[in-house]
Amino acid sequence: MKILGIIPARMASSRFPGKPMKKIHGIPMIGHCYLRSIMSKSLEECYVATPDNEIYDYINSINGKVVMTSNKHEMCNERVFEAVDNIENSINNNKFDVIVNIQGDLPMVSPSMIDSLVEPLLRIKEVTNTTMVDKITNLDDFMDRNRVKVLLTQDNDAILFTREPVPSQFKFKGKFNKYKHVAIRAYRRDIFDKIKKLSITPIEKIEGIDDLRLIENGIKIRITFTKEITETVDTPEDLTKVINMMDNDKLVSQYSI
Repeated sequence: MKILGIIPARMASSRFPGKPMKKIHGIPMIGHCYLRSIMSKSLEECYVATPDNEIYDYINSINGKVVMTSNKHEMCNERVFEAVDNIENSINNNKFDVIVNIQGDLPMVSPSMIDSLVEPLLRIKEVTNTTMVDKITNLDDFMDRNRVKVLLTQDNDAILFTREPVPSQFKFKGKFNKYKHVAIRAYRRDIFDKIKKLSITPIEKIEGIDDLRLIENGIKIRITFTKEITETVDTPEDLTKVINMMDNDKLVSQYSI
């Protein structure tokens, strides 16, 4: 299978403007994400997709692959849709079999996480798309509305993505497994082309979570799990946390520039 990775990134984040170019150990956050993603054995190609010249010029400066997109997209996946069209048009409409969306605010993404994400698509015919979660280990993450919580079926398909703390602790006071979203997603080509034609859905618009468009249209999402240490950067406080977490990160030395 030909697998294409797309890393959407924009400077105009509502919660943390300019965050893709904020430095972590001397390297912009989007640089960490790109340089770690291209280590994946699964990806044939990987591009950053951005509407911003600053990001475009930086990725070019490190000899990376980057494509310009519109600044009018409301949801992350819409930038990915445009980027894939632009890339495939530039290579004589040669289509990829799987599209991987790797969020640009996930600087601790690892190549093995990407490989694990696409593995079910290579192995199980019935699985059309995947996303990733990790276990919530503290109450702060569970209550934090910047962290997307995920409910699963017993077959590990997604039931719900929400910024609210679910399952509710209102009645049940015991311990239970809680999961938060790790913002990487993979799609077989047929389902990618299908969701590209779907309009933004009501709950997706309220929550601001792309995956809900699939659930609201009855499309199953297979959940994959990671035990790797990672963190999404949504706020300046998250950035400080990630800088500290990456002090001993083993991958950084492999791509320091």
